[in-house]
Amino acid sequence: ATHDFVAGEQELYIQQGVFHRGLIREVVRKHSVNAFAKPKCYRFLRRSVTLSDMNFCSECGGPLLQHVVGIELRNHWYCARCLTPQYVSPRIIVTTFVGCGDRLLWAQRGLEPQRGKWGIPGGFLELGETLAEGAARELYEETGIAVLPDQLHLYMTGSITFINQVYMGFRATVDVEVCTPGVESMDCGFFTRDECPWDEVAYPQVNDSIRQAYDDLDSGSFDVWQAEMTENDYVLRPVSHSEVDQSGNRR
Repeated sequence: ATHDFVAGEQELYIQQGVFHRGLIREVVRKHSVNAFAKPKCYRFLRRSVTLSDMNFCSECGGPLLQHVVGIELRNHWYCARCLTPQYVSPRIIVTTFVGCGDRLLWAQRGLEPQRGKWGIPGGFLELGETLAEGAARELYEETGIAVLPDQLHLYMTGSITFINQVYMGFRATVDVEVCTPGVESMDCGFFTRDECPWDEVAYPQVNDSIRQAYDDLDSGSFDVWQAEMTENDYVLRPVSHSEVDQSGNRR
């Protein structure tokens, strides 16, 4: 692997908590990226904002009414005063599972919720970012590993309905186990399946997804996975194994 450092810049950015997208597009550290990494969904203790939490218009402060089309109630509201529609859309989580040999990259959370617990690097997508750019930024901020967005491979999509989140997971590989915790992380490191801190996982509800990532890493075969998590069920299925109906649509 080739490692190019701009003298002192990486450490400076980590200490100041600053991420420069230019560093991802330029060369702070180059890793040869291949086929591995896995997504993660986050289950927070607090639920996300729902339509029932909204009482007043964010534009004019007027009262909100549920939108009715014909005789059907729709899942959004509108302002009775200025008629502006009000939507609450799911938040998007982007993650990257990074493999090195038979090890996966983990980060120990430095912020609440679940401070001190371990998880796969990831976080919320920000305005103006593509999915891969957001995943690359989160990876760098939490572990100091810079990977170009176009070197990330889509690995998993998922929805968590009861907290209104959608997550997009990517995968990548690196040649050496070099990482540095950023200001949002207490520690980071590469662990085999047996070494990883299963008793200290931030969101154990998705451990099956992480175990699937280890399975794929061991086999060297990577599908794209689709996950659906509701309050009552958690389903993880490979996209290539989805059934196709007579119209050619996946079921």
